[in-house]
Amino acid sequence: MRVPAIISISLGVLTLLAIALLQGPAREPASADWVTWTAPLEVAQGDARRGPWQMNDSEFHYVDDPTVAINDQGIIGVAWADQTQQDIFFQRFGADGQPQLEQPVNVSRSPEVFSWLPRLVIATDDAQNIYILWQDIVFSGGSHGGEIFFSRSTDGGRSFSPPMNLSNTVAGAGKGRLSANRWDNGSLDLIKASGNIYAAWSEYEGRLQFSRSMDNGQHFSAPITLAGPNPPARGPALAADAAGALYLAWTVGEDDAADIHITQSQDQGQSFQPSQVVHRSEGHSEAPKIAVDRQGTLHLVYGESPAGRRQRYHIRYTQRAPEAAEFSPPKAIAADHSDTYQSVNFPALGLDADDTLYVLWDLFPRWRDRPRGLGLTRSQDGGQSFADPIAIPATLNPELGAMGSQQGLLMRKLAVNEDGAIAIAYSTFRPQTASHIWLIRGQH
Repeated sequence: MRVPAIISISLGVLTLLAIALLQGPAREPASADWVTWTAPLEVAQGDARRGPWQMNDSEFHYVDDPTVAINDQGIIGVAWADQTQQDIFFQRFGADGQPQLEQPVNVSRSPEVFSWLPRLVIATDDAQNIYILWQDIVFSGGSHGGEIFFSRSTDGGRSFSPPMNLSNTVAGAGKGRLSANRWDNGSLDLIKASGNIYAAWSEYEGRLQFSRSMDNGQHFSAPITLAGPNPPARGPALAADAAGALYLAWTVGEDDAADIHITQSQDQGQSFQPSQVVHRSEGHSEAPKIAVDRQGTLHLVYGESPAGRRQRYHIRYTQRAPEAAEFSPPKAIAADHSDTYQSVNFPALGLDADDTLYVLWDLFPRWRDRPRGLGLTRSQDGGQSFADPIAIPATLNPELGAMGSQQGLLMRKLAVNEDGAIAIAYSTFRPQTASHIWLIRGQH
């Protein structure tokens, strides 16, 4: 078993002087009067020790892998991994930011097996129904450990159903392969739409798998393969429209000129149309996120590196109007940050009831290092124009260390409800000092 591919580099603390030397003249973070932030809430804290990879016997002692969801009443859920306990935990917050559970609830309950990189859904109209998907590092006989597990709560997160294995494979489920020796964990997604629950994930061996539940998560269909294994699928993202159409986007590994692929289903995931390449370019397209507005326009954001895999990325945006056969020409929407930071990548996408688009991304002061901040923009005209990007001030604290999961940067850190309430969950890791899970709330 190879060491997980996400970056095995030193995470020594950047000083402000080092940042200035790397980035050139200092620039004040852009401000925006369209969003008001609350102070960050500390969701969880842990040690910050990571030993060598020894499968499920590894000495990993930190908190990591946050994901967030918000419903239309402003109830926020955060799920994360506690690597010391090797389990997924959940906490619920009220619209006032106060935790609503006496203590975090253990969702995965598999202390002998690492549980990583969850996805979280809270029912938009009923915070009692909560759904979590994650990756357990179960070694089932293949060369790479990984199974996809699901659990649900019908009492607002106070308890969760026994974890259900959706993948049952030896192919290394949850891994998004870049090359034979490098991959991101957390290559999975989960949504609820039209009363159904949909899950997608990729495997190290390359297949893109899809499963659905038609009974509120009590049972799931056997997985069906929608792409792969050659080239290997990576980074799936799901979205659905009000009419019930389901969309699934992904990228591929083993290709410096990887493009974003997309397919759709008109029968609630029973069958899918042939996939379409969104835009062919010579660069490496990465980490797609999609959303559908009230008019049926499909919005897509992703990272692209003109020089190929694991180089310097920019954020691209494109859309496909209803009944259109093709996507619009992609455009850069984080140009100011691309000038200030060596790389910006791994976007997230949210949409409110007014069809305002919110796009979040990771900021890399050094493109080979880990992210050390989050950038944000919005569009109020259906993606025709975007506000100047801002760097979220609370995420720019170098004393807290680097950001992003230690197991991969394929995460879902942004949630937006119909009123434009913003919830962002992120982790920080300062070696030998502390690790944290944070929640930031914003309102436009």
